[in-house]
Amino acid sequence: MKLSPPWRKALLTLHVVTAVGWLGVDVVLLTLGVAGVRGAAPDVVYPAIGLIGLTLFVPLSVLAWLVGIVSALFTPWGLLRHRWVMVKLIITTVMLGAVLFALLPNLRTAAELGTATPADARLGLLMAPIVSTTLLVIATVLSTYKPWGRLRRGRAG
Repeated sequence: MKLSPPWRKALLTLHVVTAVGWLGVDVVLLTLGVAGVRGAAPDVVYPAIGLIGLTLFVPLSVLAWLVGIVSALFTPWGLLRHRWVMVKLIITTVMLGAVLFALLPNLRTAAELGTATPADARLGLLMAPIVSTTLLVIATVLSTYKPWGRLRRGRAG
């Protein structure tokens, strides 16, 4: 099923807004993580990381992933027709899994413990946004340049 141009543009706009939101909140978490490692008020930094991560980052991650899948399914790009779309799907799916299964516990710890957040959780709260910001920039480059062409799976439908 294909969408009419106005609906396709609305879906694209929603995809861009959620993806930019995901990247923006990721940069905020990275900034706070760096500040925390450098010794900035841990009683402020770690509760803020927990609050922002739990209320914005996790929901935006899920929403951006879902909107991306819907966009791929209901636009001419398709989910598995083009290599760049497939690579973006893999990147964002792995990132979403990492957010839900690796980062989420550290976010909860930071929100609950604040200053008492253990060193390993603090390091995880710094490393996660370093990796995810990098991967989100790569996904953005893929969306912009659309490299590699179509997958060879018979006729496009």
